[in-house]
Amino acid sequence: MAVLTPGLKVNAQSNTQTRPNIILFLVDDMGWQDTSVPFWDSITSLNKRFHTPNMERLAREGMKFTSAYAAPLCTATRVSLMTGMNVAHHRVSNYTQITVNMDADLKDSIFDPVPWNKNGFNPLGSDIPFTVHATALPQLLKDAGYFTIHVGKAHWGPIGTPASNPHNLGFTVNIGGHGAGHPQSYLGTKNFGNAPHETTYYAVPDLEEYYGSDVFLTEALTRQALRALDQPVSNKQPFFLNLAHYAVHTPIQADQRYFEKYLKMGVDTIEARYASLVEGMDKSLGDIMDYLKEKNIEKNTIVIFMSDNGGYSLRSKPIHTHNLPLRAGKGSLYEGGIREPMIVKWPGVTKPGSKAGQYIMVEDFFPTILQLAGVRNPRTIQHPDGLSFVPILKNSATADSSRIMVWHFPNKWLTQDGPAINYASAIRQGRWKLIYKMRNGTFELYDIRKDIREEHNISGEFPSKVTELAQLLTEKLKKWDAVMPVYTQTGKAVQWPDQMIK
Repeated sequence: MAVLTPGLKVNAQSNTQTRPNIILFLVDDMGWQDTSVPFWDSITSLNKRFHTPNMERLAREGMKFTSAYAAPLCTATRVSLMTGMNVAHHRVSNYTQITVNMDADLKDSIFDPVPWNKNGFNPLGSDIPFTVHATALPQLLKDAGYFTIHVGKAHWGPIGTPASNPHNLGFTVNIGGHGAGHPQSYLGTKNFGNAPHETTYYAVPDLEEYYGSDVFLTEALTRQALRALDQPVSNKQPFFLNLAHYAVHTPIQADQRYFEKYLKMGVDTIEARYASLVEGMDKSLGDIMDYLKEKNIEKNTIVIFMSDNGGYSLRSKPIHTHNLPLRAGKGSLYEGGIREPMIVKWPGVTKPGSKAGQYIMVEDFFPTILQLAGVRNPRTIQHPDGLSFVPILKNSATADSSRIMVWHFPNKWLTQDGPAINYASAIRQGRWKLIYKMRNGTFELYDIRKDIREEHNISGEFPSKVTELAQLLTEKLKKWDAVMPVYTQTGKAVQWPDQMIK
């Protein structure tokens, strides 16, 4: 799977650093257009609304990926990233709830809830039901001599399961990570949700020194991350930092450092709050980059920027317009729900200001990061599905139109079906993308290169391509023993995509 990157030496026992530091800067619910960095072929009105100078800086110094994909919801993506497995394979296809055995799937009038892994990811192999057992990425890095740090949102499993504690995944340091999927509050004045008589499971742990202050959650996590880095930096030990911000997930609360600016621009209150969350996240990225430069480790540190799913497109009206030109948003298998802003800076390797058009998937981070760290032939419980994108980092023109990518969402996230939300699967190969809607057994085919907005369903024009992709999708789902919804009245499962070809 992963191979040793030329020029990287593995010496887990030495304090003389010969391997790169790796920072994964993961944003929650950030859409493809929630930035002043254009990821399309032109600058849009949304790009002009947001102010992300540090993303611009990272893009100037590194490589921008214009076709980077994740799962439509957070826990699904995060488990794929930690295990290298596709969602259909690990079966954590929805978001995990707060406590064990709580099912996030909503009640449906036609389908029974699917037996998905509602208890998330289990790195320890305990007997908790409905979990996927797998070897975690940070554990492999730790075993190879890396100092491993998690800061921010974890959300790999409910509170009380092994994955709710990042230490169980191989992180030496954990700050603020537990089983909750969003913060109760971003406000230090509210103790980040730990206020007397108000605390719930969503209160963010570990930040007591900021209680009662006007320090915003994003800022507090950044300060703690920088403090945690001092130990490996002073010891010249390679580190892996998983800085996983709660921003820009709901609750959409204003970061007062930036809020008024957007109101003065004429942006409505909700969107001004949202834009302030985005800019606060961007300030964090800048602080991290400044620290690397100050400590003289910038040239030996790889920075990877990514979001865990598409932007939340129900936050204000008109709905499902927040990711345009991409269709729909979080929870959807249309591009707005799965295409993400991604930038990688690998000093001395990635060409500054370069752009990669090759499509990649979130499970690819697992073999890529291991390869960057020089970890060969890692022993894992699971069989990872991801492919290393190191060749792309070395040459942005690297292309493979034969690659197959699969999404599988046999769950019910919204009360009512939205655009490709609830009970859908999808496959992309080259320019072609096929969506299979399980509710009515129909297909939609799009030429993504010509029709990024997914406005023109051309399944009727290319029936042979529909058949081909439906067969490939079925082969993958069967290989991974993917779960399918079951009709309540008959007890029969939804048919495989290739069975629906007429």
